[in-house]
Amino acid sequence: MRMPINTTVAEFSEDVVRSAIKAEIDRGGQCFVVLPRIKMIPEAQEMLERLVPGVDILIAHGQMSPGEAESVVGEFAEGKAGVLLATTVIENGIDIPTVNTIVVLEAQSYGMSTLYQLRGRVGRNNQQAFAYLLYPPGGDLTEKSVQRLHAMEDLTELGSGFDLASRDLEIRGAGSIFGVEQSGMAGRVGFDLIGNLRYA
Repeated sequence: MRMPINTTVAEFSEDVVRSAIKAEIDRGGQCFVVLPRIKMIPEAQEMLERLVPGVDILIAHGQMSPGEAESVVGEFAEGKAGVLLATTVIENGIDIPTVNTIVVLEAQSYGMSTLYQLRGRVGRNNQQAFAYLLYPPGGDLTEKSVQRLHAMEDLTELGSGFDLASRDLEIRGAGSIFGVEQSGMAGRVGFDLIGNLRYA
C-alpha cells in the first residue's frame, strides 16, 4: 500500500542533499536529482560526486535523442546507478519502485503541476518516500513561489491532485468569468469570439 510522500521544502544545502541521498542508498534504494536547466548538469554532477563518492550517477535530459534517454532510464531501472541526475524528462511515465527519494533543485522555478508530477515519480511501492524541494539560500523568492512550495509541503496525501489544482488556481488567480477582470487570454479574446466558436 502506497504511503503519502514525506515532503520537505528548504533552502539548498549540501548537507541536505548528502543526507537525503545517503539515507536512500543505505536502505538499498535509488534517487532522482532533478534540475530545471541542462546547463546546470555538469556543476551538479561534480557536486554529487563530491558529496556521495562511490555512488554511480546516470544523466538524462531533453537534448538527448528519445532512444538515448530511454536507454539511460532503462539502465537506471536495472539498478546500474544509485542516482539519476535529470531535467524534467522524468516528469511523466517513469515508474521505478526502487526510487523512493527525489531531490528537486531550484524548486521555485517549477509550476505546481510539474512539482506534483515530479514528486509522483517516487513512492511507487509500500516504502516511505521522500521529496526534497530545495530553493537557493538567501534567494529572493516571489510570494507566489513561496505559496506554491508550501502548498506542496501541506498537500501530501495520495489523490491530492485536485486540492493542489485548486490551491494553484487560488495562487495564480482565475479572474472573474462574469466581470471585467480576466486571467490569461480571455480578456483579449472576448466572449463574442468564444461564443461564436461554439457554433463554428
